[in-house]
Amino acid sequence: MVSNDKKLIAVVGATGQQGGGVLRALQASGQFKVRALTRNPDKHRELAEEVVAADLGKPETLKAAFEGAHGVFLVTSFQEAGTEEFRQATAAIRSAKEAGVRHFIWSTLPDVEKISGGKFNVPHFTGKTKIDRLVKDAGFPNYTFVIAPFYYQNLSGAIAAHKQADGSMGWALPLDPTLRVIHMGDITELGNIVAGAFAQPDEAGNGQYLPLVGDFMSFNEIVESLNRQGHNFSYQQVPKEIFVGFFPGAHEIAEMFSYWEAHTYLGSDSSDQIALANKVAGREPTRFTIWAQENFPKQLNATDGA
Repeated sequence: MVSNDKKLIAVVGATGQQGGGVLRALQASGQFKVRALTRNPDKHRELAEEVVAADLGKPETLKAAFEGAHGVFLVTSFQEAGTEEFRQATAAIRSAKEAGVRHFIWSTLPDVEKISGGKFNVPHFTGKTKIDRLVKDAGFPNYTFVIAPFYYQNLSGAIAAHKQADGSMGWALPLDPTLRVIHMGDITELGNIVAGAFAQPDEAGNGQYLPLVGDFMSFNEIVESLNRQGHNFSYQQVPKEIFVGFFPGAHEIAEMFSYWEAHTYLGSDSSDQIALANKVAGREPTRFTIWAQENFPKQLNATDGA
């Protein structure tokens, strides 16, 4: 098959963790031509065969960015200042439909409101699920939902260990560390599921939900796993009412942990969805201990001669 016959996939957020992983997986598969969408194409010319300017905040840039594409992968950022996630996703879905896109893949999260019967309010989860309906109703011949897990990367990034009152390095969170409720994964591996779904639309392009899950752990198991590798982390469960005063946005994080305790991260038995995701990806995702060995820098302390 010559290169010109390969189906073109446009990847939104190509410079981010999710989009970057999707880009690399599509390239590695050799089945597709890849168009990287970025706000700064001049800075990222080497990313893909095509690098095109697109900005979700400027809908007028999207039609041309999607023109001629067989598939689109869309991820939006909840945390970016000024982001209006629903408006941006609506514009992207509409533009993709107008451009004749055949397979649309949207990176979503569990519907906390529905799963918990309205008991828990976690906007950065529920905000994405409101977009699921738009994707379903758009009329794409094929569409797929992928679900990002709790990123392994969060443990050395967004919620990295901090120095605690007793001098130890560790975590102080409003989450019962004995409960196995955390569906986790190396976020860069979400791309394997996305590439697999584009390659197998009959199996994964009919509204399937495909979660990336490399491991399912309690926070105690996370800490024990890291400490077996030579770290010396601690964990303290903090009452929710105290944690919410720690930093802006802490209330939503606490709500998310309460939701996990009641329902787990994915919210229900997702074993069939996980199995299909792994089948479509053609591989099992990396387990946490393996990822940590390679990605968690060893702590240096005076006792180990370093």
